[in-house]
Amino acid sequence: MSPNRSLHAHSRVNCPLYPKSTLSTSTKNVALAYNKENALNAICPYFTMFPLEYPNRVLKKHLKEKPVVLDPFCGRGTTLFSARQFGFSSWGIDSSPVAVAIAKAKLASCDIEAPLALAAKLISEVVPTEIPDTPFFRSAYHQSTLRDICALREGLLGLDEETDASSILRAAALGCLHGPLPKHVENAGYFSNQMPRTYASKPDYAVKFWKERDLKAPKTDVLRVLRRKIERLAGLEQASPCPTSQVLHGDAQSEGLFKSISVAPSIVITSPPYYGMRTYVQDQWLRNWFLGGPDSIDYSAGPQLDHGGQPVFAASLGKVWKNIASSAESSESLHMYVRFGIIPSALVDAKKLFRASLEESGVDWRLVSTRSAKSADVGKRQADQMKAESAAAVEFDFHVERV
Repeated sequence: MSPNRSLHAHSRVNCPLYPKSTLSTSTKNVALAYNKENALNAICPYFTMFPLEYPNRVLKKHLKEKPVVLDPFCGRGTTLFSARQFGFSSWGIDSSPVAVAIAKAKLASCDIEAPLALAAKLISEVVPTEIPDTPFFRSAYHQSTLRDICALREGLLGLDEETDASSILRAAALGCLHGPLPKHVENAGYFSNQMPRTYASKPDYAVKFWKERDLKAPKTDVLRVLRRKIERLAGLEQASPCPTSQVLHGDAQSEGLFKSISVAPSIVITSPPYYGMRTYVQDQWLRNWFLGGPDSIDYSAGPQLDHGGQPVFAASLGKVWKNIASSAESSESLHMYVRFGIIPSALVDAKKLFRASLEESGVDWRLVSTRSAKSADVGKRQADQMKAESAAAVEFDFHVERV
Protein backbone atom coordinates (compact mmCIF):
# COMPACT_ATOMS: atom_id res chain seq x y z
CA MET A 1 0.00 0.00 0.00
CA SER A 2 1.41 3.36 -0.99
CA PRO A 3 2.15 5.76 1.89
CA ASN A 4 0.62 8.58 -0.15
CA ARG A 5 -2.61 6.79 -0.84
CA SER A 6 -5.77 8.28 0.63
CA LEU A 7 -7.23 5.62 2.89
CA HIS A 8 -10.58 7.07 3.73
CA ALA A 9 -12.72 5.28 1.17
CA HIS A 10 -16.38 6.04 1.83
CA SER A 11 -17.29 2.43 1.09
CA ARG A 12 -15.53 1.44 4.32
CA VAL A 13 -16.69 4.25 6.55
CA ASN A 14 -18.98 2.03 8.59
CA CYS A 15 -16.30 -0.59 9.23
CA PRO A 16 -15.00 -0.24 12.78
CA LEU A 17 -11.28 -0.57 13.36
CA TYR A 18 -11.84 -3.59 15.57
CA PRO A 19 -14.69 -6.10 15.86
CA LYS A 20 -17.37 -5.12 18.38
CA SER A 21 -16.39 -8.13 20.45
CA THR A 22 -13.20 -6.30 21.42
CA LEU A 23 -15.20 -3.33 22.67
CA SER A 24 -16.72 -5.14 25.61
CA THR A 25 -15.59 -4.54 29.15
CA SER A 26 -11.86 -5.14 29.40
CA THR A 27 -10.87 -8.79 29.59
CA LYS A 28 -10.43 -10.03 33.15
CA ASN A 29 -10.44 -6.44 34.46
CA VAL A 30 -7.26 -5.53 32.59
CA ALA A 31 -7.31 -1.83 31.71
CA LEU A 32 -7.99 -1.17 28.03
CA ALA A 33 -4.78 0.83 27.83
CA TYR A 34 -2.82 -2.42 28.11
CA ASN A 35 -4.72 -4.31 25.42
CA LYS A 36 -2.53 -4.73 22.34
CA GLU A 37 -5.39 -3.80 20.00
CA ASN A 38 -5.36 -0.34 21.60
CA ALA A 39 -1.66 0.29 20.98
CA LEU A 40 -2.42 3.10 18.52
CA ASN A 41 -4.11 5.05 21.30
CA ALA A 42 -0.89 4.77 23.32
CA ILE A 43 1.40 5.83 20.46
CA CYS A 44 2.49 8.82 22.53
CA PRO A 45 2.03 9.04 26.31
CA TYR A 46 0.40 12.29 27.36
CA PHE A 47 0.31 13.97 30.76
CA THR A 48 -3.42 14.57 31.09
CA MET A 49 -5.72 12.04 29.50
CA PHE A 50 -8.85 10.20 30.48
CA PRO A 51 -8.92 6.41 30.13
CA LEU A 52 -10.30 4.79 26.98
CA GLU A 53 -13.01 3.16 29.10
CA TYR A 54 -14.73 6.55 29.50
CA PRO A 55 -15.54 7.36 25.84
CA ASN A 56 -16.15 3.67 25.11
CA ARG A 57 -18.76 3.53 27.86
CA VAL A 58 -20.46 6.65 26.52
CA LEU A 59 -20.51 5.57 22.88
CA LYS A 60 -21.97 2.17 23.69
CA LYS A 61 -25.10 4.05 24.78
CA HIS A 62 -25.45 5.62 21.33
CA LEU A 63 -24.64 2.76 18.95
CA LYS A 64 -27.98 2.88 17.12
CA GLU A 65 -27.66 6.62 16.47
CA LYS A 66 -24.35 6.38 14.59
CA PRO A 67 -23.38 9.79 15.96
CA VAL A 68 -20.83 12.30 14.79
CA VAL A 69 -18.51 12.78 17.76
CA LEU A 70 -16.71 15.96 18.84
CA ASP A 71 -14.00 16.61 21.40
CA PRO A 72 -13.19 20.36 21.63
CA PHE A 73 -10.29 19.68 24.02
CA CYS A 74 -9.11 16.52 22.30
CA GLY A 75 -5.64 16.24 23.84
CA ARG A 76 -4.00 13.09 22.56
CA GLY A 77 -7.22 12.01 20.83
CA THR A 78 -8.61 9.25 23.05
CA THR A 79 -12.18 10.24 22.16
CA LEU A 80 -11.31 10.12 18.46
CA PHE A 81 -9.70 6.71 18.83
CA SER A 82 -12.77 5.40 20.64
CA ALA A 83 -15.06 6.74 17.90
CA ARG A 84 -12.83 5.07 15.30
CA GLN A 85 -13.22 1.75 17.08
CA PHE A 86 -16.98 2.02 16.71
CA GLY A 87 -16.79 3.21 13.11
CA PHE A 88 -18.05 6.72 13.93
CA SER A 89 -16.83 9.93 12.32
CA SER A 90 -15.24 12.34 14.78
CA TRP A 91 -13.77 15.81 15.07
CA GLY A 92 -11.13 17.08 17.47
CA ILE A 93 -9.91 20.53 18.44
CA ASP A 94 -6.90 21.51 20.52
CA SER A 95 -4.76 24.61 20.94
CA SER A 96 -1.60 22.56 21.46
CA PRO A 97 0.33 21.56 18.34
CA VAL A 98 1.66 18.57 20.28
CA ALA A 99 -1.86 17.36 21.08
CA VAL A 100 -2.96 17.88 17.47
CA ALA A 101 0.00 15.89 16.13
CA ILE A 102 -0.77 12.96 18.43
CA ALA A 103 -4.52 13.10 17.83
CA LYS A 104 -4.11 13.05 14.04
CA ALA A 105 -2.41 9.67 14.34
CA LYS A 106 -5.61 8.26 15.89
CA LEU A 107 -7.37 8.84 12.57
CA ALA A 108 -4.51 7.73 10.31
CA SER A 109 -4.39 4.51 8.29
CA CYS A 110 -1.40 3.12 6.42
CA ASP A 111 0.81 0.10 5.94
CA ILE A 112 3.09 -0.32 8.95
CA GLU A 113 6.18 -0.14 6.74
CA ALA A 114 5.22 3.24 5.25
CA PRO A 115 6.17 5.45 8.23
CA LEU A 116 9.28 3.36 8.84
CA ALA A 117 10.37 3.79 5.20
CA LEU A 118 9.78 7.53 5.53
CA ALA A 119 11.87 7.66 8.71
CA ALA A 120 14.75 5.81 7.04
CA LYS A 121 14.59 8.15 4.05
CA LEU A 122 14.64 11.31 6.17
CA ILE A 123 17.47 10.14 8.43
CA SER A 124 19.63 9.12 5.47
CA GLU A 125 18.90 12.09 3.21
CA VAL A 126 18.39 15.09 5.50
CA VAL A 127 21.48 16.86 6.79
CA PRO A 128 20.19 18.79 9.82
CA THR A 129 21.08 22.46 9.91
CA GLU A 130 20.01 23.02 13.51
CA ILE A 131 21.34 20.73 16.24
CA PRO A 132 20.80 22.23 19.70
CA ASP A 133 24.00 22.64 21.70
CA THR A 134 22.85 23.34 25.23
CA PRO A 135 23.69 21.55 28.50
CA PHE A 136 20.26 19.90 28.39
CA PHE A 137 20.51 18.50 24.87
CA ARG A 138 24.13 17.41 25.35
CA SER A 139 23.09 15.41 28.41
CA ALA A 140 19.66 14.28 27.20
CA TYR A 141 20.79 12.58 23.98
CA HIS A 142 23.86 10.85 22.62
CA GLN A 143 25.42 12.94 19.84
CA SER A 144 24.58 10.48 17.06
CA THR A 145 21.04 9.97 18.37
CA LEU A 146 20.44 13.71 18.49
CA ARG A 147 21.68 14.05 14.91
CA ASP A 148 19.09 11.51 13.71
CA ILE A 149 16.34 13.13 15.78
CA CYS A 150 17.14 16.49 14.19
CA ALA A 151 17.12 14.92 10.71
CA LEU A 152 13.65 13.55 11.42
CA ARG A 153 12.53 16.89 12.82
CA GLU A 154 13.70 18.96 9.86
CA GLY A 155 12.56 16.34 7.36
CA LEU A 156 9.02 16.23 8.73
CA LEU A 157 8.86 20.03 8.95
CA GLY A 158 9.93 20.27 5.32
CA LEU A 159 7.48 17.79 3.80
CA ASP A 160 5.64 19.09 0.75
CA GLU A 161 2.60 16.99 1.55
CA GLU A 162 1.28 15.45 4.74
CA THR A 163 0.24 11.81 4.55
CA ASP A 164 -1.17 9.32 7.02
CA ALA A 165 2.31 7.77 7.16
CA SER A 166 3.87 11.11 8.15
CA SER A 167 1.19 11.57 10.83
CA ILE A 168 2.04 8.18 12.31
CA LEU A 169 5.79 8.82 12.14
CA ARG A 170 5.46 12.24 13.78
CA ALA A 171 3.34 10.91 16.65
CA ALA A 172 5.60 7.90 17.14
CA ALA A 173 8.70 10.10 17.25
CA LEU A 174 7.01 12.34 19.83
CA GLY A 175 6.21 9.24 21.85
CA CYS A 176 9.82 8.06 21.74
CA LEU A 177 11.41 11.46 22.35
CA HIS A 178 11.76 11.04 26.11
CA GLY A 179 11.15 8.35 28.70
CA PRO A 180 12.79 5.92 31.14
CA LEU A 181 16.21 4.41 30.51
CA PRO A 182 16.22 0.69 29.65
CA LYS A 183 18.33 -1.89 31.46
CA HIS A 184 19.77 -2.86 28.08
CA VAL A 185 20.14 -0.33 25.25
CA GLU A 186 18.98 -2.86 22.64
CA ASN A 187 15.59 -2.85 24.40
CA ALA A 188 15.27 0.94 24.38
CA GLY A 189 11.79 2.32 23.92
CA TYR A 190 12.88 5.96 24.03
CA PHE A 191 15.69 8.08 22.62
CA SER A 192 16.65 9.96 25.77
CA ASN A 193 18.43 9.89 29.05
CA GLN A 194 16.18 9.19 32.08
CA MET A 195 12.99 11.29 31.88
CA PRO A 196 9.26 10.92 32.43
CA ARG A 197 7.41 9.62 29.40
CA THR A 198 4.39 11.93 29.57
CA TYR A 199 6.04 15.33 30.01
CA ALA A 200 9.49 16.87 29.65
CA SER A 201 11.47 17.83 32.72
CA LYS A 202 12.71 21.39 33.10
CA PRO A 203 16.22 21.62 31.57
CA ASP A 204 18.13 22.80 34.64
CA TYR A 205 16.49 20.26 36.91
CA ALA A 206 17.09 17.44 34.44
CA VAL A 207 20.79 18.25 33.98
CA LYS A 208 21.29 18.39 37.76
CA PHE A 209 19.41 15.10 38.18
CA TRP A 210 21.56 13.32 35.59
CA LYS A 211 24.84 14.68 36.94
CA GLU A 212 24.05 13.73 40.54
CA ARG A 213 23.31 10.15 39.46
CA ASP A 214 25.98 9.94 36.76
CA LEU A 215 23.35 9.04 34.16
CA LYS A 216 24.58 9.09 30.57
CA ALA A 217 22.44 9.25 27.44
CA PRO A 218 22.60 5.93 25.59
CA LYS A 219 23.64 5.64 21.95
CA THR A 220 20.21 4.72 20.71
CA ASP A 221 19.32 3.43 17.25
CA VAL A 222 16.46 5.80 16.36
CA LEU A 223 15.07 3.59 13.59
CA ARG A 224 15.12 0.53 15.81
CA VAL A 225 13.21 2.32 18.57
CA LEU A 226 10.64 3.60 16.07
CA ARG A 227 10.19 0.12 14.61
CA ARG A 228 9.55 -1.34 18.07
CA LYS A 229 6.76 1.17 18.60
CA ILE A 230 5.18 1.23 15.14
CA GLU A 231 5.15 -2.54 14.65
CA ARG A 232 2.88 -2.79 17.70
CA LEU A 233 0.17 -0.61 16.18
CA ALA A 234 -2.48 -3.27 15.62
CA GLY A 235 -5.18 -2.37 13.11
CA LEU A 236 -3.25 0.51 11.57
CA GLU A 237 -4.00 -0.74 8.05
CA GLN A 238 -7.76 -0.69 8.65
CA ALA A 239 -9.49 2.26 6.99
CA SER A 240 -10.46 5.12 9.28
CA PRO A 241 -14.02 6.54 9.29
CA CYS A 242 -12.62 10.04 8.73
CA PRO A 243 -9.43 11.80 7.59
CA THR A 244 -6.75 13.27 9.81
CA SER A 245 -7.85 16.74 8.65
CA GLN A 246 -10.76 16.45 11.08
CA VAL A 247 -8.34 17.29 13.88
CA LEU A 248 -8.24 21.09 14.02
CA HIS A 249 -5.51 23.22 15.57
CA GLY A 250 -6.94 26.24 17.31
CA ASP A 251 -8.78 27.74 20.25
CA ALA A 252 -12.19 26.18 20.92
CA GLN A 253 -13.34 29.59 22.18
CA SER A 254 -13.10 30.83 18.58
CA GLU A 255 -16.46 30.76 16.82
CA GLY A 256 -14.81 30.79 13.39
CA LEU A 257 -12.92 27.55 14.04
CA PHE A 258 -16.19 25.61 14.30
CA LYS A 259 -17.13 26.63 10.76
CA SER A 260 -14.60 24.04 9.59
CA ILE A 261 -16.77 21.28 11.08
CA SER A 262 -18.76 20.21 8.04
CA VAL A 263 -21.09 17.70 9.71
CA ALA A 264 -23.03 18.67 12.84
CA PRO A 265 -21.94 16.71 15.92
CA SER A 266 -24.51 15.03 18.14
CA ILE A 267 -22.23 13.63 20.86
CA VAL A 268 -19.51 15.56 22.68
CA ILE A 269 -17.05 13.70 24.90
CA THR A 270 -14.38 15.90 26.40
CA SER A 271 -12.32 16.94 29.40
CA PRO A 272 -11.43 20.65 29.57
CA PRO A 273 -8.10 21.76 31.05
CA TYR A 274 -8.11 21.31 34.81
CA TYR A 275 -8.99 24.51 36.61
CA GLY A 276 -5.82 25.89 38.18
CA MET A 277 -3.39 23.99 35.97
CA ARG A 278 -1.51 26.39 33.73
CA THR A 279 1.53 24.38 32.62
CA TYR A 280 0.17 22.28 29.75
CA VAL A 281 2.29 24.12 27.17
CA GLN A 282 5.46 24.21 29.27
CA ASP A 283 5.21 20.54 30.22
CA GLN A 284 5.38 19.62 26.53
CA TRP A 285 8.22 21.99 25.62
CA LEU A 286 10.53 19.27 24.23
CA ARG A 287 7.88 17.78 21.96
CA ASN A 288 6.96 21.30 20.91
CA TRP A 289 10.60 21.80 19.89
CA PHE A 290 10.41 18.69 17.71
CA LEU A 291 7.39 20.22 15.97
CA GLY A 292 9.32 23.38 15.13
CA GLY A 293 9.24 25.31 18.39
CA PRO A 294 12.17 26.77 20.34
CA ASP A 295 14.78 24.59 22.03
CA SER A 296 13.91 26.11 25.41
CA ILE A 297 10.75 26.53 27.46
CA ASP A 298 8.31 29.16 26.20
CA TYR A 299 6.56 30.61 29.24
CA SER A 300 4.19 32.78 27.23
CA ALA A 301 0.61 31.54 27.50
CA GLY A 302 -0.95 30.19 24.33
CA PRO A 303 -4.65 30.17 23.44
CA GLN A 304 -6.34 28.37 26.30
CA LEU A 305 -9.01 28.89 28.93
CA ASP A 306 -8.57 31.90 31.19
CA HIS A 307 -7.44 30.79 34.66
CA GLY A 308 -7.54 34.32 36.11
CA GLY A 309 -10.38 33.40 38.45
CA GLN A 310 -13.55 31.34 38.58
CA PRO A 311 -15.83 33.88 36.83
CA VAL A 312 -13.51 34.36 33.82
CA PHE A 313 -12.79 30.63 33.62
CA ALA A 314 -16.52 29.88 33.56
CA ALA A 315 -17.06 32.58 30.93
CA SER A 316 -14.28 31.26 28.66
CA LEU A 317 -15.54 27.69 28.98
CA GLY A 318 -19.07 28.93 28.33
CA LYS A 319 -17.90 30.26 24.96
CA VAL A 320 -16.87 26.72 24.01
CA TRP A 321 -20.24 25.27 25.01
CA LYS A 322 -21.97 27.99 22.98
CA ASN A 323 -19.83 27.26 19.92
CA ILE A 324 -20.63 23.56 20.20
CA ALA A 325 -24.36 24.23 20.37
CA SER A 326 -24.15 26.52 17.34
CA SER A 327 -22.23 23.93 15.32
CA ALA A 328 -24.85 21.31 16.21
CA GLU A 329 -27.93 23.33 15.31
CA SER A 330 -28.95 20.85 12.61
CA SER A 331 -28.60 17.85 14.95
CA GLU A 332 -31.84 16.49 16.34
CA SER A 333 -30.16 16.02 19.71
CA LEU A 334 -26.95 17.08 21.39
CA HIS A 335 -25.47 15.32 24.39
CA MET A 336 -22.30 16.46 26.14
CA TYR A 337 -20.33 14.12 28.38
CA VAL A 338 -17.75 16.15 30.26
CA ARG A 339 -15.08 14.92 32.64
CA PHE A 340 -14.34 18.05 34.63
CA GLY A 341 -11.37 18.27 36.96
CA ILE A 342 -9.65 20.66 39.32
CA ILE A 343 -6.30 20.45 41.07
CA PRO A 344 -6.59 20.18 44.87
CA SER A 345 -4.68 23.39 45.52
CA ALA A 346 -7.33 25.38 43.64
CA LEU A 347 -9.87 24.86 46.47
CA VAL A 348 -12.82 25.21 44.11
CA ASP A 349 -16.29 23.65 44.03
CA ALA A 350 -16.03 21.78 40.71
CA LYS A 351 -19.78 21.18 40.40
CA LYS A 352 -20.60 24.83 40.95
CA LEU A 353 -17.93 25.99 38.51
CA PHE A 354 -19.14 23.63 35.79
CA ARG A 355 -22.77 24.72 36.22
CA ALA A 356 -21.62 28.34 36.00
CA SER A 357 -19.94 27.61 32.66
CA LEU A 358 -23.20 26.17 31.31
CA GLU A 359 -25.07 29.29 32.37
CA GLU A 360 -22.44 31.52 30.76
CA SER A 361 -23.01 29.80 27.41
CA GLY A 362 -26.52 31.20 27.12
CA VAL A 363 -27.69 27.79 25.86
CA ASP A 364 -30.57 25.93 27.48
CA TRP A 365 -28.90 22.82 28.90
CA ARG A 366 -30.41 20.10 31.06
CA LEU A 367 -28.10 18.47 33.57
CA VAL A 368 -28.86 14.76 33.20
CA SER A 369 -26.40 13.32 35.70
CA THR A 370 -23.37 14.08 37.84
CA ARG A 371 -21.04 11.35 39.00
CA SER A 372 -17.74 11.31 40.81
CA ALA A 373 -14.94 9.99 38.64
CA LYS A 374 -11.94 8.27 40.12
CA SER A 375 -9.28 10.75 41.15
CA ALA A 376 -6.66 11.23 38.49
CA ASP A 377 -3.10 10.74 39.68
CA VAL A 378 -1.68 13.59 37.64
CA GLY A 379 1.97 12.74 37.48
CA LYS A 380 2.00 10.22 40.31
CA ARG A 381 2.17 7.26 37.96
CA GLN A 382 5.64 8.39 36.98
CA ALA A 383 6.72 10.38 39.99
CA ASP A 384 9.60 8.01 40.74
CA GLN A 385 11.24 8.64 37.38
CA MET A 386 12.35 12.15 38.25
CA LYS A 387 11.32 12.28 41.92
CA ALA A 388 8.62 14.81 41.10
CA GLU A 389 5.75 15.36 43.49
CA SER A 390 2.11 15.99 42.61
CA ALA A 391 -1.33 15.46 44.06
CA ALA A 392 -4.35 13.72 42.64
CA ALA A 393 -6.91 15.83 40.80
CA VAL A 394 -10.59 15.69 41.72
CA GLU A 395 -12.85 14.84 38.78
CA PHE A 396 -16.56 14.59 38.05
CA ASP A 397 -18.40 13.17 35.05
CA PHE A 398 -21.25 15.39 33.84
CA HIS A 399 -23.87 14.46 31.28
CA VAL A 400 -25.84 17.40 29.88
CA GLU A 401 -28.36 17.57 27.08
CA ARG A 402 -29.44 20.50 24.95
CA VAL A 403 -33.10 21.24 25.59
